[in-house]
Amino acid sequence: MVDKFSLPDITIKDLLRAIPPECYHRSAIKSSQYVAQNVLLSVVLVLGSERISPLSEAVEMKYGHYLSLLFSILLWSAFWFVQGLSWTGLWVIAHECGHYAYSSNKSVNNAVGYVLHTFLLVPYHSWRVSHSQHHSGAGHMHRDQVFVPRTRSATGAEKLNYEDADENIIDGVDVPHEEQSRLAEMVEDAPLAILLNLFIQQLLGWPLYLLINASGQPHYPKWTNHFNPRSVIFDKRHFGQIVASDVGVAAVLAGLYVWGKQRGFTEVVFHYVVPYLWVNCWLVSITFLQHTHPAVPHYRDGLWNFQRGALCTIDRSFLGPIGKYILHGICETHVAHHISSKIPHYNAWKATDALKDFLGAHYNSSDDNFFKALYSTYRDCVFVEDKGDIVFYKDGRGRAKRVADVKVPSEASDSGVDLQ
Repeated sequence: MVDKFSLPDITIKDLLRAIPPECYHRSAIKSSQYVAQNVLLSVVLVLGSERISPLSEAVEMKYGHYLSLLFSILLWSAFWFVQGLSWTGLWVIAHECGHYAYSSNKSVNNAVGYVLHTFLLVPYHSWRVSHSQHHSGAGHMHRDQVFVPRTRSATGAEKLNYEDADENIIDGVDVPHEEQSRLAEMVEDAPLAILLNLFIQQLLGWPLYLLINASGQPHYPKWTNHFNPRSVIFDKRHFGQIVASDVGVAAVLAGLYVWGKQRGFTEVVFHYVVPYLWVNCWLVSITFLQHTHPAVPHYRDGLWNFQRGALCTIDRSFLGPIGKYILHGICETHVAHHISSKIPHYNAWKATDALKDFLGAHYNSSDDNFFKALYSTYRDCVFVEDKGDIVFYKDGRGRAKRVADVKVPSEASDSGVDLQ
């Protein structure tokens, strides 16, 4: 059964007033406690990893080579997995610095954010600028910066003649079987193809976004990236900040090279590269699932405004206490973050509870298993139509799970307010 979507007729002031005033308070001291928590966890993990080789040798002497090898693989895998989560938590806090949610002092935000993001090979100011544009244009087909939906024609499928096309095909409701089969063949709607493409997204999605604007705005010039200070993403006033971000990333890469020359590149791979790849994996999956869902609308000019765009996101749960204590609620409180990105993560929980009550049916959330949702979302969110002021994702067979109600409320004005 296809769900009907009604446009939210809510003002920005309504949204901000629904959040308790104390949620807007920022404390550098309190924020720093969470940095210390993740750094301490990372240090403990590194110290623990130094015991893996001696323990493996002990197992080999008692049980043989193969059991020792299996034991070593399991311990290193656990180290990489947890260290990746810990560093993702640091990434989340650096992201808050970019929104000036870490402290009320702008310089403190930028200093902490620069150090944390640069350590993780993120060009801090470059991404801060593009990410603020994402918040300003969230949910807009031509203004949003990342995970911009592909259109029907962009998938390689034939563009519809919308004047004469079957309404069922346009809406994605009761799509004829022959049309489903035709689309499925064009977009490779097969489980193995989905898994392969999902693997590539998880492994390379983040660096490809930084380097070539993958999943970004398709109308940007070719080779748009986050390292060129003259990129269309930035203004002239950002030039020095982008250069500084590039210098920081280059310095970390140089440091990794020196580390490898001094102590061996195997150590660099085991203690930095593999956890870094896990960070990329978590980052892509988290941001993908925050903004991609068959029930979440995307707008074109006419019906988009800031508050509607802010609601084009969805809260999800991430592996219980891991999401809350290590990733600082980045998955569970993302709707509140888009409504006011200066709310620090430790206050976003209370803001989320208030917004749930205020928004009712306009609050988007999902309790689906995170890994199951990653596959099902990639499978069900393939493209949107080339035409329409409100569009919803369709799967590889052209079927939608939600359609827009034709009624347009009185407050449909476009607003470019940036509440970063």
